[in-house]
Amino acid sequence: MSIDFPADLIELERSAWAAAQRGELTPDLAAAVQAGITAFAEASPLDRYTVEMALKRTVRHPEPSA
Repeated sequence: MSIDFPADLIELERSAWAAAQRGELTPDLAAAVQAGITAFAEASPLDRYTVEMALKRTVRHPEPSA
């Protein structure tokens, strides 16, 4: 499933993922990501879990460029 995420939500998840990799993820950054995921899910026909998993997959395992 391909979801057209807004650029700001992708960048927020990228920042959180990078911070987590460095051991520097803050509760505020994690909460901001969760709030973004929740808002996106509420505005779409998808449930929050589906949105969160797709966003993580988009950021952590991007499709190779053709």
